[in-house]
Amino acid sequence: MFKKILIANRGEIALRVIRTCREMGIQTVAVYSTADRESLHVRFADEAVCIGPPASRQSYLNIPNIISAAEITNADAIHPGYGFLSENAEFSRICADYGIKFIGATAEQINFMGDKATAKATMRAAGVPVIPGSEGLLDSVEQGKELAKGIGYPVIVKATAGGGGRGMRIIKEESEFQKAWDDAKMESGAAFGNDGLYLEKFVEEPRHIEIQVVGDQYGKVCHLSERDCSIQRRHQKLVEETPSPVVTPELRERMGQAAIKGASAINYEGAGTIEFLVDKYGEFYFMEMNTRIQVEHPITEEVTNFDLIKEQIKVAAGEPISGQNYTPQRYAMECRINAEDPANGFRPSPGKITQLHFPGGHGVRIDSHVYAGYTIPPNYDSMIAKIIVSGQSREEVMTRMKRALQECVIEGIKTTIPFHIRLMDDPGFKSGIFTTKYLESFDFGGL
Repeated sequence: MFKKILIANRGEIALRVIRTCREMGIQTVAVYSTADRESLHVRFADEAVCIGPPASRQSYLNIPNIISAAEITNADAIHPGYGFLSENAEFSRICADYGIKFIGATAEQINFMGDKATAKATMRAAGVPVIPGSEGLLDSVEQGKELAKGIGYPVIVKATAGGGGRGMRIIKEESEFQKAWDDAKMESGAAFGNDGLYLEKFVEEPRHIEIQVVGDQYGKVCHLSERDCSIQRRHQKLVEETPSPVVTPELRERMGQAAIKGASAINYEGAGTIEFLVDKYGEFYFMEMNTRIQVEHPITEEVTNFDLIKEQIKVAAGEPISGQNYTPQRYAMECRINAEDPANGFRPSPGKITQLHFPGGHGVRIDSHVYAGYTIPPNYDSMIAKIIVSGQSREEVMTRMKRALQECVIEGIKTTIPFHIRLMDDPGFKSGIFTTKYLESFDFGGL
């Protein structure tokens, strides 16, 4: 087992990893930018090293500085959390070159899944259902138009190196193809330095369902059921729940086995998710694989009583996985609390938290790195806390979540709490029948 782990991240996920390490008797090293000097992950770690100024590229994305911090503190492993370098194949490779264990996927596994066209081809070969579309990257507009004729409109062009909705355009008829193509190439080239595009059938009325998987170094893979991530705005998740209101036992079994096939096809090591779109007919299609821990992993932990961070560390240390395929017996939901103003287009709201009171009680869990007097820097993701609740039914969970949200007090900044409270009372959300487009018609007025 590792003696000392450096956490190459910040905020709540860094604190989350530190807590598990402490329970396992493992020393921790926090790295931080000058903007995060007062963050709780810096205070709670056994050691802390400043790795640069506020800009991510000079700190949390600065591989030489992070490796140097690991070397001077004699860390024998690095946990990347999520975001930043967590799915960076070069970082995984460099860690290996320096004899530091990367707690996550290997460089080869990340490369297989990091390029979406390659990932789709890999999954198709493994027998995982994929959305009809191009076999790889498109060479020209003409090729795309010809393929769309065979598939049938609507179709969608996507950046192969994309994320967060950038480099994506929906095309409803052939006359829209050229402009959509040009716009997607320009946006993806600017955002990712790669303007490669592929084409897929556009899935109508989709649900975003992901399957949590864990694999070890000995070829064994298990799944821990699904999470429904359909409540999102501009492709950014706001609420996640498990089990999904629309996933039947039969669909869960098929999706779980497909996820295991997909992870096994690349000999996957560590915790990750296979993400699917489920259409209105109950058919599911592979979308992408995240080769890291997810923001929403706590809801799976709450219904399985299974520490996913601990499992990541044990697998990275060479132990076989201790999990098994799981059918949920309880319900859990997570609301992401962001420093944003939902009444004004979710405008970021950094600044000093003047008053803070987090909710508590049975079935309530808070993952956060903030406190009264803490100043939220404008340099990073706006998520400042996650409220996770669990219970015996979806109705109990929503009632408990509303109570917890109403009990939460964060003053000095705007947050997404008013939006979440309204959502818990929304008839469409309460029914469980909604798609990834649900918030496009949601009333944000007066929040």
